[in-house]
Amino acid sequence: MNTDKILKQLHSGRVSRRQAMNGLGALGLATATIPIISQPARAATDQATYFTWGGYDDDTFFPSYVDKHGTLPNYATFGDAQEAFTKLTAGFVADVTHPCSADVPRWKESGMFQPFDPDRLPALTSVYSKLQELPGTADSAGRWFVPIEWGATSITYRTDLVDVSGGESWEMLLDPKYKGRVAAIDSPDDTWWCMAVLAGVDITKELTPADIETVKPYMERLKDNVRMFTNDMTSLDQALASGEVVMAMSWNETPVRLLWEGHPVKFAAPKEGSLTWVCGHMLHAEAPYLDKAYDITNAMLSPETGIYIIEEWGYGHSNANSFRFASEESVAMLGLDQGVAAYLGSGNFGKPQSDEMYININRSFEAIKTGF
Repeated sequence: MNTDKILKQLHSGRVSRRQAMNGLGALGLATATIPIISQPARAATDQATYFTWGGYDDDTFFPSYVDKHGTLPNYATFGDAQEAFTKLTAGFVADVTHPCSADVPRWKESGMFQPFDPDRLPALTSVYSKLQELPGTADSAGRWFVPIEWGATSITYRTDLVDVSGGESWEMLLDPKYKGRVAAIDSPDDTWWCMAVLAGVDITKELTPADIETVKPYMERLKDNVRMFTNDMTSLDQALASGEVVMAMSWNETPVRLLWEGHPVKFAAPKEGSLTWVCGHMLHAEAPYLDKAYDITNAMLSPETGIYIIEEWGYGHSNANSFRFASEESVAMLGLDQGVAAYLGSGNFGKPQSDEMYININRSFEAIKTGF
């Protein structure tokens, strides 16, 4: 992508300032070369707070919120779901939080959340039924989870630096010839579960302590190869772009950004299957700005935001209307044209586990990562 196209997309609002800086940096241009453009004022203290994954503090998600309130919501970010849950348990109050569907049962049981009122979410009627029917996300008390985006965790690799003559597999990450040239996500929610898939553990069922022991040697082999564990996707992108690492466990957004910048990468389709997931919103029981909390979720559910998520982030969006207007070429390139049910079913979609099992998985992950 050339400079003129990057700047045109920035001016039109199709890319955020952060993404534009990444793109211009990849072209060898200083970020000071980006013209100053008018942007909404930053969020004030009387706005709702969106507690979300690092990187999702993206102003382009919220045009309808800005139209209504004249400013953006407040952002707070986390690296993984366990970090978010721990902070919330310690007393942090955010109006809307952004977990994934596997987290919902234990988060709901914590008593920290309230169900959404469907009548206050007009776009909910356009959300794929498959996503509205995910286990544990709704019950007689109401809808505890509003699905927003869906995607996969797989391997982004440099096609010019990685030999895939043996086929794409999670085993690629463990190949000794790439020792010190591999990156992994610094979260058991992705990394441990991906190694469980490689180990042949059936993650669609209730797991046992024996399953943790089965995964352990795979995690240890991965640790021996890893140059960096990170939740900072910008750092991960830069490491792949420079060749510091030749492959990385990642989400859909990484290959999309790197291809956009002209790097030779591919998002693998491991023979064991990728890890598929759905993430969305939960509403805090003590949300200080309840009306504005609904405005955050309505903004993220809008087809306009959905098009941006599809075309610029590479994820599927929960609102079916988003796909009516998104680029057919982009949808096909990303493999999202097969539909949400087929996409999720083509990978490994994990079953929510007990709080005790999540704690044991986290402990095992951290012990191996830190060398104990």
